[in-house]
Amino acid sequence: MAAAANAPITMREALTLPSIGINPQFITFTHVTMESDKYICVRETSPQNSVVIVDMSMPMQPLRRPITADSALMNPNSRILALKAQLQGTTQDHLQIFNIEMKAKMKSYQMPEQVVFWKWITPKLLGLVTQTSVYHWSIEGDSEPVKMFERTANLANNQIINYRCDPTEKWLVLIGIAPGSPERPQLVKGNMQLFSVDQQRSQALEAHAASFAQLKVPGNENPSTLISFATKTLNAGQIISKLHVIELGAQPGKPSFTKKQADLFFPPDFADDFPVAMQISHKYNLIYVITKLGLLFVYDLETATAVYRNRISPDPIFLTSEATSVGGFYAINRRGQVLLATVNEQTIVNFVSGQLNNLELAVNLAKRGNLPGAEKLVVERFHELFAQTKYKEAAELAAESPQGILRTPDTVAKFQSVPVQAGQTPPLLQYFGTLLTRGKLNAFESLELSRLVVNQNKKNLLENWLAEDKLECSEELGDLVKTVDNDLALKIYIKARATPKVVAAFAERREFDKILIYSKQVGYTPDYLFLLQTILRTDPQGAVNFALMMSQMEGGCPLDYNTITDLFLQRNLIREATAFLLDVLKPNLPEHGFLQTKVLEINLVTFPNVADAILANGMFSHYDRPRIAQLCEKAGLYVRALQHYTELPDIKRVIVNTHAIEPQSLVEFFGTLSREWALECMKDLLLVNLRGNLQIIVQVAKEYCEQLGVDACIKIFEQFRSYEGLYFFLGSYLSSSEDPDIHFKYIEAAAKTGQIKEVERVTRESTFYDPEKTKNFLMEAKLPDARPLINVCDRFGFVPDLTHYLYTNNMLRYIEGYVQKVNPGNSPLVVGQLLDDECPEDFIKGLILSVRSLLPVEPLVEECEKRNRLRLLSQFLEHLVSEGSQDAHVHNALGKIIIDSNNNPEHFLTTNPYYDSRVVGKYCEKRDPTLAVVAYRRGQCDDELINVTNKNSLFKLQARYVVERMDGDLWEKVLNPDNAYRRQLIDQVVSTALPESKSPEQVSAAVKAFMTADLPHELIELLEKIVLQNSAFSGNFNLQNLLILTAIKADTSRVMDYINRLDNFDGPAVGEMAVEAQLYEEAFAIFKKFNLNVQAVNVLLDNIHSIDRAEEFAFRVEEDAVWSQVAKAQLREGLVSEAIESFIRADDATQFLDVIRAAQNTNAYNDLVRYLLMVRQKTKEPKVDSELIYAYAKIDRLSDIEEFILMPNVANLQNVGDRLYDEELYEAAKIIFAFISNWAKLAVTLVKLKQFQGAVDAARKANSSKTWKEVCFACVDAEEFRLAQICGLNIIVQVDDLEEVSEFYQNRGCFNELISLMESGLGLERAHMGIFTELGVLYARYRPEKLMEHIKLFATRLNIPKLIRACDEQQHWKELTYLYIQYDEFDNAATTIMNHSPEAWDHMQFKDVIVKVANVELYYKSVHFYLQEHPDLLNDVLNVLALRVDHARVVDIMRKAGHLRLVKPYMVAVQSNNVSAVNEALNEIYVEEEDYDRLRESIDLHDNFDQIGLAQKIEKHELLEMRRVAAYIYKKAGRWKQSIALSKKDNLYKDAMETASQSGERELAEELLVYFIDQGKKECFASCLFVCYDLIRADVALELAWIHNIIDFAFPYVLQLLREYTGKVDELVKDKIEAQKEVKAKEQEEKEVIQQQNMYAQLLPLALPAPPMPGMGGGYAPPPPMGGMGMPPMPPFGMPPMGSSY
Repeated sequence: MAAAANAPITMREALTLPSIGINPQFITFTHVTMESDKYICVRETSPQNSVVIVDMSMPMQPLRRPITADSALMNPNSRILALKAQLQGTTQDHLQIFNIEMKAKMKSYQMPEQVVFWKWITPKLLGLVTQTSVYHWSIEGDSEPVKMFERTANLANNQIINYRCDPTEKWLVLIGIAPGSPERPQLVKGNMQLFSVDQQRSQALEAHAASFAQLKVPGNENPSTLISFATKTLNAGQIISKLHVIELGAQPGKPSFTKKQADLFFPPDFADDFPVAMQISHKYNLIYVITKLGLLFVYDLETATAVYRNRISPDPIFLTSEATSVGGFYAINRRGQVLLATVNEQTIVNFVSGQLNNLELAVNLAKRGNLPGAEKLVVERFHELFAQTKYKEAAELAAESPQGILRTPDTVAKFQSVPVQAGQTPPLLQYFGTLLTRGKLNAFESLELSRLVVNQNKKNLLENWLAEDKLECSEELGDLVKTVDNDLALKIYIKARATPKVVAAFAERREFDKILIYSKQVGYTPDYLFLLQTILRTDPQGAVNFALMMSQMEGGCPLDYNTITDLFLQRNLIREATAFLLDVLKPNLPEHGFLQTKVLEINLVTFPNVADAILANGMFSHYDRPRIAQLCEKAGLYVRALQHYTELPDIKRVIVNTHAIEPQSLVEFFGTLSREWALECMKDLLLVNLRGNLQIIVQVAKEYCEQLGVDACIKIFEQFRSYEGLYFFLGSYLSSSEDPDIHFKYIEAAAKTGQIKEVERVTRESTFYDPEKTKNFLMEAKLPDARPLINVCDRFGFVPDLTHYLYTNNMLRYIEGYVQKVNPGNSPLVVGQLLDDECPEDFIKGLILSVRSLLPVEPLVEECEKRNRLRLLSQFLEHLVSEGSQDAHVHNALGKIIIDSNNNPEHFLTTNPYYDSRVVGKYCEKRDPTLAVVAYRRGQCDDELINVTNKNSLFKLQARYVVERMDGDLWEKVLNPDNAYRRQLIDQVVSTALPESKSPEQVSAAVKAFMTADLPHELIELLEKIVLQNSAFSGNFNLQNLLILTAIKADTSRVMDYINRLDNFDGPAVGEMAVEAQLYEEAFAIFKKFNLNVQAVNVLLDNIHSIDRAEEFAFRVEEDAVWSQVAKAQLREGLVSEAIESFIRADDATQFLDVIRAAQNTNAYNDLVRYLLMVRQKTKEPKVDSELIYAYAKIDRLSDIEEFILMPNVANLQNVGDRLYDEELYEAAKIIFAFISNWAKLAVTLVKLKQFQGAVDAARKANSSKTWKEVCFACVDAEEFRLAQICGLNIIVQVDDLEEVSEFYQNRGCFNELISLMESGLGLERAHMGIFTELGVLYARYRPEKLMEHIKLFATRLNIPKLIRACDEQQHWKELTYLYIQYDEFDNAATTIMNHSPEAWDHMQFKDVIVKVANVELYYKSVHFYLQEHPDLLNDVLNVLALRVDHARVVDIMRKAGHLRLVKPYMVAVQSNNVSAVNEALNEIYVEEEDYDRLRESIDLHDNFDQIGLAQKIEKHELLEMRRVAAYIYKKAGRWKQSIALSKKDNLYKDAMETASQSGERELAEELLVYFIDQGKKECFASCLFVCYDLIRADVALELAWIHNIIDFAFPYVLQLLREYTGKVDELVKDKIEAQKEVKAKEQEEKEVIQQQNMYAQLLPLALPAPPMPGMGGGYAPPPPMGGMGMPPMPPFGMPPMGSSY
């Protein structure tokens, strides 16, 4: 692990695909894609088709979508998914591009060719590779794929594994692999096609992997395009592996890249391995070559120098992708591990310089990637260049120094110290120019360069550099620039986050709003009070804006609002203070109540209108309302005062000032008062000024009537007798009220105020007032205008009262007006009342005549008739008739007058067409019933006529009317049994009415009525009289039918007589009716009379049930139809032979189905043959021919069958054969099947006949799986195994039938025969996986000795999961383990080995398996397993698992088991990981073994353990070396006293002295000296003085030596002390002399500077770092002395040359 930590390339497992639910079977090149380091896309096909998208930023949350596709690619940059699917039945591919975030399809295209490989070559471009060509398809726009080039011949039949383009998209490379050469087929061959877009040319090369890169060649400002490719070829039996790096499209006239190549060194075990991928780190310019078996080669891009090689995966790698951000790459292996390879930035430079000893490459890597490790080399190289006066190269080295180690003030000072040569650019400027071209200057560099520019007044250079972000801003830089440009300085301060300076700058610029914005952004708190005071002095409005901005700051206003307000008020800035407070008090918070009061107070005193506006807005609610109310009253703002007062006396005092209060405001104020207070105020206002305030009170009552109550408002008005107020108030409320009392009061108020028109309107329109009460009021009021009273009486039915009132008050004009204009319809009531009031008839007649036709006659007649004054209307009625009136009421009235006067009423009743017959007839009933009959007959008033005739016994009139009327309902009514007068009516109809009638319709209606009334006897009586007595209707066809039918229903004894006497009736219909009435003999007589023989025989058969009479009748008539009916009857009775004979006589073939069915039921096949032969002569029916064959078979006439089927026929032979087979007539079935070549049925038929050989031959011809199975199973049951095997071989090639055959054999115990069958099936051409698998299962069950051999021979052709189940069931553990390994189920394999070790365990096999398991728990289970069963091999297994197990857990397992020493070799091997548990376990073992050397070594190399605990454990060990180790541990742990005490205890004085020296504590060293003196150890005392030389004070040492008289032992120490101090004095003297020399040199230098300072303006060119302009004479003088730039020249550092590169 230590080696891995120091390796230049680090590998880590970023993800395992199985851990996120990816099935291992889908971890393949065709299912997994990774187009960049952002996404992995996996295509799954089971249990359902789906695409899994893994976002590498959150890999444990994969996105799974149900998508069916052949391939899926995620865009390198964005969430765009490309899908490819082949169209069924074609070689075309359908391509689609989806935006996953937008959930929308972006593009789609149907490729005419199949796409064999595709890849995102850029985020906007897809590369599509077909069998012949390569296309590019852009995702932008609607463009279709564009063909780029055709594939070269070397890529034919290759599997394409990659396609790439360079960053400029000018070069394209296509890579494929193909099987190796015949002499070494296992070495895969690689081919590459390089295509130039500009030249439209291709070049074919041998290569397995390739990649593009861009590199800047020194001297060429444009980057060069490089291609790197790796090859591994077989040439003359030798394997040659090379890496090539070449430039593409070299730029003419520019330096170009020199072609490089290097060897790829494959270990012997990887001789057939080959590169599968290449990635180039553009961050470090490193080439990564990855091979299929997991080798990684790392090369430098510029030099093709090998940097590193290692195996990164034990499993094959099939996919890689560049990890751009970290300069490494991702790799995916077959196990599903996603490995991330990155550069170890801390070690790679040291690795290259140390292990590879390539200093030049180490420095280049450090500069290129800004990596640590080359600091010393870079610094030494810089000093070497500086000493050689190569200032330009030194400047470039400093600018590119890794991690900016040379970008320091010392470097700037060093360049400043170089004298300027005439005609050359100063080195300092060269340095700064180099830095500017490389990137951004740091703070110190920016400051020094800016000083030069400012001194030269070249501000524009500063602006350009700041715009290009070339300078690092600082406060010092801002201070410097402020001397020349305030705006630029402000920008610098802001970038440098010099907040106080920024605030000060904004204040100077009077941009106070920006102060707040900036302070909020940077979190700075300025002195807001001072700023506000400053603004107030000059800009009050600006101060308001500033204060408002402060109030809106997050976290609240930094100043109290009251303080800010006081600042404004102190300067009498009332408006500004008001503006500020109005804005900040908008939230209307309770805590702002004081400020709300304050702003209102100051404005009520100074600007009342402003205060009024503030109050009108209603924005405040927490101020002192009583105080504000008083101020408002004083200011004359009475409305505001009213709104703020809360006591009734105050409100009453203010409210009476109506002269100064706007009425509308006062009305609105009333809406805020309670009901009681409002009523009190209303009363006060009316008391003070009734006339002046009445309008306001009315308005208040209108607005708030619902709150105050209408009754209360009315009461107030009535209290003050203000009908005017009541009128106006109720007028507004009337339209919304339905209260009768309200409406009445309004009518009353209007009447009393003289508003007659309003009274008239309300009485006419309102529907809610009390009509009785209103009528009485109006009558009492006696208004001069009677229209209101007319409205009320007319609407509510008081017309008699109205008439009486108007007549008694002599208002006849209003009576005439009412009748004529208002409501003529009420004229009868008016006339009636006038008659009651004894009004003169002339006035009444005149009134009636004035209305005329508008007058309703009926009620008028009624009114007059009630008063016996009908004659009064004679003149009026005659007048109407003369005008042509057809009104029935007019003529009714006139008729009544004529009837009463007996003025020829019959003439009127028969000739007048307009009167109402019912009305007039009713009027006549009591006067003359015959007149009533006349009237009713004329109007067809049936009910009235029947009633009057019944009442008066006028039955003859009634009979004649009913017959003539011919109305069914009327007949029904009079013939109703409930009619007590029915018999009298019938007698009159039969005797008088019908004999008198000559109308057939009247007769028909009467007969129908009798039938409907169910009076058959009466009907027979009627019909006999009409039909049999030689009347006009004697020969009537319908009447004869009716007579017979009626007799059938009512009197059957007369039917036969009627049949014999009558001839003109409907025989068939009457016969059917007779049958229905069960009069069968009568029916037979009717049918026979009319020669209806079929109906007659049917009566005999169906009704009389006499087959004999029917047969006799058939012989007599000799009709086919009759015989057919007889035959059917015989068939129904089961007389099959007789029926067949009758059918033959009838020559009837229509009933063959019934005959066949009956013959089969009675087994009468001989008769059936005769019948079917007759039928065949008449019809060609398949059923007939089929049944004939079947009948032949049933009577065993097989020869007739053979003869029949050779003749033309339409029999359904297949169905007949199946029927014969089903009824076991196998011989006949064999004839049929053989004739129709139905070999399948023939085969099974032969099986039934035990003719197995023939059955096999027939099955071979049938070639049907079902047939083969039936014959095979029959042969097995008959133990004809040879024939069964022939059949079986034809079955088992069908996958679906294999299992059925196997189960059939096994169920019958034929195991050997089944195995023999399967073994024979292995050699078949159509042998499939199922045969091999089933044979394996059979071996597992019955021949286990052959199982392993079978598995090994046919492992690739087995259905391993099925065989796994079989082996598991049969407990073949060794074979089960082998199968698990073959199926890559290593977890199950390991579990099986451990659970069944006696059979399944093999040490080498287990080691191979255990490293491939996915469940880490199996690692620890294997430790337990080996500990129990094979402890001698435990270390071997642990060494294999060393990189995978948790070492602490392994140690814990062994410790609990008590066998820790058993794994000591393993723990020694893994101790480099510095695991605490391992270290402690080994140390424990070393202590037990007393191996102190190993213990000390372990402690030195591995410090992760409980040091103090171990030291305490062994400090009392009986072995001295162990105690010494304890002291050593205490020393390492910093417990110096314990270590020294332990060493002194064991007399280990050297260890004690070393410990004291290392402790750095003076007290310990001096205590040790005292100890040695106390113990008399003088030599130790002398030694300690030197060992602890740096710690011991000289006076203490000499004092101890002098006191104890051992000065001789201290004398060497004294000599050393003197030598050290004299050397220090000499150095001080030397430094002083050199300082004096430097002062003199500096003074001389200053003099020279003063002489040349006029030339300083020429120091800088127009733009750095351009060279000096030609033609400028003279040199450059050194810069003037500036703070921080002058320093003495540094002496050159000597160092040996580092190589040819320097």
